[in-house]
Amino acid sequence: MRWIRLSKEVVLRFLLFSIRFPLVLLWLISCLVCVALVYPFVSIGVRNAMNHHWSRALMFLCGVKLRVMGEPTLQGSALWVANHVSWIDIYVLSSVRCVAFIAKSEIRDWPVIGWLVAKVGTIFVNRSQRNSVRKVGADMQKLFDQDMVIGLFAEGTTSRGFDVLPFHTSLFEPPVRAGIKIQPVALRFFHKGQRSDYLAFVGNESLIHNLWVLLGTTGAMVEVQFIPPVPAEQYEGGRAQVADYVREHIREAVVQGLAQGHEAQPLAA
Repeated sequence: MRWIRLSKEVVLRFLLFSIRFPLVLLWLISCLVCVALVYPFVSIGVRNAMNHHWSRALMFLCGVKLRVMGEPTLQGSALWVANHVSWIDIYVLSSVRCVAFIAKSEIRDWPVIGWLVAKVGTIFVNRSQRNSVRKVGADMQKLFDQDMVIGLFAEGTTSRGFDVLPFHTSLFEPPVRAGIKIQPVALRFFHKGQRSDYLAFVGNESLIHNLWVLLGTTGAMVEVQFIPPVPAEQYEGGRAQVADYVREHIREAVVQGLAQGHEAQPLAA
């Protein structure tokens, strides 16, 4: 009986992947075409609306349900700081409101994807160059001046989603100095009703394998908890104090679900 059950699971996974993967490829092609042919002729407001709807469409095609909690900043400029679990985090947040992200400079060199993310407003940072952070700060301010939201994964890498890694604080400086609203965001991943790292994109896992896991399963859900923005008095302590405040509140929200009896499942293999 166990062998039969496993066989059914494998067949279901294969069928789901076979249906979803071509649809995701069509999604990617449509994004590339629109960015190349439509973007140059429309306003930033139209671009933001396109990015927002693309993200919602991708989450639907991947079978990921979202549960938004709290009050996200939907008007004006802001910095959303979130814990980082998977590559889909970008699209999870952009499903709520169009977000421009800060990413490692290496991503710019990725075939196709690098060109696409650069065109949709991603800010690239090269931590090995001293003046890179200063340039990123200037790029961030330009987007803030356009009432944009910027997304920052301050851990600098992904985790399994059960805790929050230490933060890099340098990119908190531009919004703190300019008095921009900074809102912590906690991402909690679920798989079939339980808190889980099943969808986490960590370690040496390849993107292809993670796609196989994501597109071949059911019951994927992400809770997106928007925590109240950082109080203005915290800014007086500088970027380090603000970063500590943000991390503490994100971590409290991330760990909260585990304290309520959710059992962690093992990392996807």
